[in-house]
Amino acid sequence: MSGTVHGTAGEDRSDYTREENRAIRRRSWRLLISLLAPIRRQVALVAAVVVAQTGVRVLGPALIGLGIDQALPGVVERADWGPAWFVGAAYVATALGGAALLAWYDVLAARVTQNVLLDLRTRVFRHTQRLSLEFHETYTSGRIISRQTSDLDTIRELLNGGLNQLVHGVLYGVFTFVALAVVDWRSSLVLVAAFVPLSILMRWFYVNSQRAYRVSRVVSAKLIVKFVETMTGIRAGKAFRTEPRNEVEFGGLAAEYRRVNMRSIRLFGTFEPGLMAISATAIGAVVLWGGIRVAEGAFSAGLLLTAVLYVRNFFSPLQEVAMFLNSFQAAAAALEKVSGVLEEDLTVPDPIRPVPLPHARGALRFDDVTFGYGEGRTILPSFDLDIPAGQTVALVGTTGAGKSTLAKLLSRFYDPSDGRVTLDGVDLRDLDGRDLRRAIVMVTQEAYLFSGTVADNIALGKPDATIEEIRAAAEAVGADAFIRSLPDGYDTDVNKRGGRVSAGQRQLVSFARAFLADPAVLILDEATASLDIPSERMIQEALQTLLADRTAIIIAHRLSTVAIADRVLVMEHGRIVEDGSPAELTAGTGRFAQLHAAWRDSLV
Repeated sequence: MSGTVHGTAGEDRSDYTREENRAIRRRSWRLLISLLAPIRRQVALVAAVVVAQTGVRVLGPALIGLGIDQALPGVVERADWGPAWFVGAAYVATALGGAALLAWYDVLAARVTQNVLLDLRTRVFRHTQRLSLEFHETYTSGRIISRQTSDLDTIRELLNGGLNQLVHGVLYGVFTFVALAVVDWRSSLVLVAAFVPLSILMRWFYVNSQRAYRVSRVVSAKLIVKFVETMTGIRAGKAFRTEPRNEVEFGGLAAEYRRVNMRSIRLFGTFEPGLMAISATAIGAVVLWGGIRVAEGAFSAGLLLTAVLYVRNFFSPLQEVAMFLNSFQAAAAALEKVSGVLEEDLTVPDPIRPVPLPHARGALRFDDVTFGYGEGRTILPSFDLDIPAGQTVALVGTTGAGKSTLAKLLSRFYDPSDGRVTLDGVDLRDLDGRDLRRAIVMVTQEAYLFSGTVADNIALGKPDATIEEIRAAAEAVGADAFIRSLPDGYDTDVNKRGGRVSAGQRQLVSFARAFLADPAVLILDEATASLDIPSERMIQEALQTLLADRTAIIIAHRLSTVAIADRVLVMEHGRIVEDGSPAELTAGTGRFAQLHAAWRDSLV
């Protein structure tokens, strides 16, 4: 994989180097900009509305000062209510206008937020679905769930309320300072002096909260991973009585999560009193300096009140800015994780100019293929193999010999490091993805059933199949009888992971699914391991008919399944050590003959 920092590499870290931090920030900003670019007009409208709303709010203190200095003397001295009514009406108008603009802003901001989240949620799902099997075998499902749930929720909270706090806080602070400088530039000098300790406090809070929230997101992901893994493996947990250990481990993670959250709370608990102290000192200085000037007749009481209100209002939104920093740090850490997933490279990329192969014959070839998982040892060193179209080949050998690796390369779950794998002379890397999935189907030992009906699961590879075609496929593999015995037959909801059917029955459904897809190449990777002896015999009878005129790769430890093969390949350490028909190899003295003899002894 290329790139500076990847989600899988940095997922469980919080101590990045300076260069890594810069790369992460650039990556996060690129993602945020790409999300906002399609809705830039909506964003511009939101910005215009918030500027207008903030400007209207800033007029309030000036109108109060004007009322005290101009309107109030007219009422007291001349009983002239005209200016008072004008100032009062203007104040009410600014309040109502500000409220209306705020309501409009809330609607517009919510629309922008939902559009961004829709785009982001869809991107994460689409990208993680397209990522290769290598990614999913290293990046746990709990971490993916964390990206789609808690991380996106944190980003939503920032967009919903955090940006409102930031924009209002910063704009209101700037507008208030400008207004104060216009009303009384001397009082504005107090804010300039207060800016020094204020900037130090803000910087301290920002840096430390960034570290705290980054740690918080890491611990949060670990907590979710532990919960998901425990619930997913609940049967194994109950079988081995791991509940006490799971409680201890989960309790430890929960306690650590509480500890890192308390650290963030303590940071804010220090920041807020510090901000209040700076604000109180600045207001006191303005009151003292302004009071002296009022006593000297160089300043009016209305202007003093206006200055005091502006200074108070300058510091009030800074608490909102601090709350934004609180939300921003959490969202920034979440955005780092999400952007890390989206930056993951496709190790099995789609071809730029795909070669169409609508009607594959099924001829397979490994041409000087070398392959190893990640940085691990080489599994297949300079591997060569020809499988003619229509031939049924059985792969046997000890665990780790490379049989399943061969199947994964044929299914293009992985690409070879060197060499090429071809179907009908076309490199799998050049094949159109739809043609490849239609031509090659793999059935594994783990027969996964998705939520929905039995019929839906059988039709997975052919969604437009009729119920007659679905039933015919089920009958062909011997699944029809048990399906009809279910509460609703083919319309029975299998629930998550096929909870209403046994492991062997799930495997039969997966066989029916593969046969309905009618591929040119069918790969069975330990696909009969979950079946009992009668079911396996029934499947073997079905296979003899259904594998006719079809290329088939059968990987099995049960040598009874090998009997239907035209050719047997014995693999050791990524190499083929024997190649022949089942009868030829059984009659010999090689490795397969020894395995066959041991298997027959085990039956006795």
